Amino acid sequence: METISMMGSPKNLNETFLPNAANGIKDASKVTIGIIGSGDFAKSLTIRLIRCGYHVVVGSRSPKHAADFFPHVVDVTHHEDAVAKTNIIFVAIHREHYTSLWDLKHLLVGKILIDVSNNTRVDQYPDSNAEYLASLFPDSLIVKGFNVISAWSLQLGPKDASRQVYICSNHVQARHQVIELARQLGFVPLDLGALSSSREIENLPLRLFTLWKGPVLIAISLATFFFIYSFVRDVIHPYTRNQQSDFYKIPIEIVNKTLPIVAITLLSLVYLSGLIAAAYQLYYGTKYRRFPPWLDSWLQCRKQLGLLSFFFATVHVVYSLCLPMRRSERYLFLNMAYQQVHANVENSWNEEEVWRIEMYISFGIMSLGLLSLLAVTSIPSVNSALNWREFSFIQSTLGYIALLISTFHVLIYGWKRAFEEEYYRFYTPPNFVLALVLPSIVIVGKIILLLPCVSRKLRRIRRGWEKSHVIEEVSGSVPHLSPERITVM
Repeated sequence: METISMMGSPKNLNETFLPNAANGIKDASKVTIGIIGSGDFAKSLTIRLIRCGYHVVVGSRSPKHAADFFPHVVDVTHHEDAVAKTNIIFVAIHREHYTSLWDLKHLLVGKILIDVSNNTRVDQYPDSNAEYLASLFPDSLIVKGFNVISAWSLQLGPKDASRQVYICSNHVQARHQVIELARQLGFVPLDLGALSSSREIENLPLRLFTLWKGPVLIAISLATFFFIYSFVRDVIHPYTRNQQSDFYKIPIEIVNKTLPIVAITLLSLVYLSGLIAAAYQLYYGTKYRRFPPWLDSWLQCRKQLGLLSFFFATVHVVYSLCLPMRRSERYLFLNMAYQQVHANVENSWNEEEVWRIEMYISFGIMSLGLLSLLAVTSIPSVNSALNWREFSFIQSTLGYIALLISTFHVLIYGWKRAFEEEYYRFYTPPNFVLALVLPSIVIVGKIILLLPCVSRKLRRIRRGWEKSHVIEEVSGSVPHLSPERITVM
């Protein structure tokens, strides 16, 4: 076969490297890695392997044309020559082209084939691509891996993208070799065991914001509800009662009334799930009973709910800063000044209103600062720099403080208006009254859990104490293992 650029092939075709071999890991410069395919992923993988000191041989259907797109040190040749020169081969072609390697079946016996392919949709085929490749070449060692890494991250290095690489195979020795190869390339390999896990690995890159769907749907639903609620109260009501057109309030004022309610409601949902989980453990007297699926999903989405709360709060601040810039606000200010002059009022200072606004803004700034701290500590790079006690203090203790300060922020905003009849338009409560419902429930629930009699029992349960043990000891029955007892939360 014709070879475009010549590079010395390994002296021993059986030479490979093992992570725990007796002789240790061999020098990467003495190892040749093969790649079947000449697409974008193959090019990026080749560059990455060369930077890490490996020799690379690329197999292509058109080696003359493909050689122009690879570094000159790369041996670009036909599939048959590439397969013959190495024992570790990346299969960087699509599933429908696997059969094109059928004529090379006798050359692939005992060699490691790393399948890096992905599908276009979840569960596209009855079996995974790696399992299909294993059925075509049963005498080869099939390993699934590197499919969650993009060509872009291969070129820039793992520091600019996710470093995790999921690897699975039915052959332990081959799996360990690929794991060590991933480490040499600067990635963090995760061993998922047998090749049956390849189906899940291939579905990973196709999932779009799996944990975000529920929280985003909740946020959109809350925003839609409170926007319509504010629109009916602040625009429709004055129009039907006094023929007053306040439709200009829709773009800024109505939106700005919706944002803080959604923010504090989402923040309350973050900690409400923990209170329900604590009540669940107190009720059953054990920590080993599995939570209901809805509660388990809720607990897993707390980070997303908190980040969405921070997003709505930040946008609320931006909208609030833009309120004085509106033309309507300037007209209202001039009208108020004219009415004051017309009424011959020299000083309109209101001590109570001044103190209310000062405290209202102060509590708002403090709550936004704490929310910013919660959001920053949820970043993986910052999170990894904290131990568990520090992370728990910020996310739990400071989180509840942020919720408490936000509640004060809303209370001071409402002030006495919650008790004035004119603010109950269409017999509906003001927006801030609805915003206080869920935070009040969470704060009261947390106070109950902090009571010594409750916190002491909850602490014992989370340390392994079970109510069923006490009942068995009193009744004298023989303890037995049940699925609920041995299931770890």
